[in-house]
Amino acid sequence: MLENIIYWLKKKKWLVFTFFLSLVLYFLPTPDGLEISGYRVIIIVILFILLILFEPIPLPATAMLIIVLQVLFGIGSPNEVASSFMSDSVFFIMGSLMLATAIISQGLDSRLALGIINITGHKTWNISFGFILFCALLSSFIGEHTVTAMMMPVGLTLIRNTMLDGDENKKLSALLLFSIAYGSAIGSIGTPSGGGRNVIMIGYLEQFGVAEITYLTWMKYAYPILLIQIPITALILWRTFFPEKLILDSAVRKLKIQVAHSGKLSIQQILSIFIFILIFFGWVFFSSILGLGMISLIGVIIYLSFGLIEWREINKNTNWGVIMLFGAAISVGVQMKQTGAALWIANNFINFVDNIFANAQFSHSVITIIITSSLTNILSNAATIAVLGPIVINISGDSILLPMITALSSAFGFLTIVASPSYMIIYSSGLLQSSDFIRGGWKMMFTSIVLLLLFSSLVWPLFF
Repeated sequence: MLENIIYWLKKKKWLVFTFFLSLVLYFLPTPDGLEISGYRVIIIVILFILLILFEPIPLPATAMLIIVLQVLFGIGSPNEVASSFMSDSVFFIMGSLMLATAIISQGLDSRLALGIINITGHKTWNISFGFILFCALLSSFIGEHTVTAMMMPVGLTLIRNTMLDGDENKKLSALLLFSIAYGSAIGSIGTPSGGGRNVIMIGYLEQFGVAEITYLTWMKYAYPILLIQIPITALILWRTFFPEKLILDSAVRKLKIQVAHSGKLSIQQILSIFIFILIFFGWVFFSSILGLGMISLIGVIIYLSFGLIEWREINKNTNWGVIMLFGAAISVGVQMKQTGAALWIANNFINFVDNIFANAQFSHSVITIIITSSLTNILSNAATIAVLGPIVINISGDSILLPMITALSSAFGFLTIVASPSYMIIYSSGLLQSSDFIRGGWKMMFTSIVLLLLFSSLVWPLFF
């Protein structure tokens, strides 16, 4: 019995540590200038960070715990907490995951990859650049981890076809896999549907009464940065992982045979593409009227109504835990605002920065980018925005500049596997080591930070 208890404590040491830390913080005096409800929200946020970072319990359980603690700590009534959990942003995440399931179920991934290779040719540089370009553009609309999951089998097919002669081709493997993952990561900043963190920030801006960001407005800020990052990413990866093979004739030939066996585009596939185009135009032109979430759900209804996917397949392949986690993140962010916790942290941050730096506005941008991108390498990007979003909104006042900087820089976690689901996906191939992320990641992180600082300081003020 005692051995079982000791074994459990070792296995769940971070859960035990988090419990006792939160217990100690709960009974400490409330800091000056902060109400007790705001202090308890901060305790929940600290607990939230630790549970996501070390994951001693499943993430959906963490999401439920965050919701329950808001009630147990007296921060809000059950109905108040429930209303803060569900919003159009959560519907958008749910709808986007369902749409991704519908698209993948139609088997369009190999056809899309072959379409890229038909354009790029068989040279490794062109294929790598094509993967980055395609993944960046596509992930800006349907989410980075979805695109990575769609494209990794294609990349693995090319890699394995080049290994038939016994060569390991480690650099080629890293080049193609990172082209997919980093291309998807940089593309995720392009539109609200590119990543859940974008939707979380939009939700915060609306909840805080700062601004209602439309789909097109977000693209005006972010898409130019995305387009510039594409060639930069290609150059960094090429110089970091210079491949053993410069031409992939045999691998591409086998991919063509695979697609040829599947036949021509079916009516269902053509209809699926057409419906997604309609949904995209809905996001761009009608999101301010209907909301991103409602448009996404309309798209899901259309796919189901035309029989392009069965509900049981959506139910099986939709990650409901992710939806719960986003809802919990938005909920705790709302409570940070309503209890004054976000404002208290923001004021202390501003005082600290102003006492050190002369140019406060620029220093706010620099420190925000560094903190966000660094924290993203430890937490997930969505969790980072969930924690920092309310704080930076209070710092920025009525301006959306700092919140946009925070949201975009949350995509700069290139150094670790846990920074993004996309990195976990390519790492699961068994062809990469954690050190590979450092080799190319620090260059990606540095150039991305510099590029965002240039845009936020010199370009955005001229046009927005």
